Amino acid sequence: MKFLWTPSSHFNLANIFTFVNITAGLLATYFITQNNFFLAVILAWIGGAFDIFDGKIARKYKLSNEFGIQLDSFADFLSFVLVPVFLIFQAIYSHAFEGFALAVVGGVSIYYVISGLRRLIHFNINADAGKVENYFTGVPTPLGAILLWLVYLANIYNILPATGVVVLMVAIGWSLNSTIKVKHP
Repeated sequence: MKFLWTPSSHFNLANIFTFVNITAGLLATYFITQNNFFLAVILAWIGGAFDIFDGKIARKYKLSNEFGIQLDSFADFLSFVLVPVFLIFQAIYSHAFEGFALAVVGGVSIYYVISGLRRLIHFNINADAGKVENYFTGVPTPLGAILLWLVYLANIYNILPATGVVVLMVAIGWSLNSTIKVKHP
């Protein structure tokens, strides 16, 4: 079991936590296709918990490496960009819009996905293995997912109409690549 504690191992403990995050994201995607939004959200939150711990484990046990950085960003893209956008599209947009309006919200969803992907790529280009900055520039994708989750909740509890969801998705997508400073936890 030495591979769990070896930084160069693709299956070290930190990366295994990231693999669990990826698994939770894939399962969440499946349950969204089955319109089981409750279970999808639970799995997304489980993925988020494992995302928190993979970084902490990597730093504490000095397991950070380039593979882990790339793997973590892939997991973030799946769990914190694709899953929330797919959830909102399937749970809200596909029922609230049709025709041209559905195409427009599809474009907004693609805008958010590209914004999230751009943010993660930019982060990776500037990341040093094992180093943590005090502040993020732009809203991190996990925080973007939490904001989208709140938007989703506001809609299902009839606080926010579907058009408001669209506007906030654009704003949150923009914030991912903004110059907003967010303190690193």
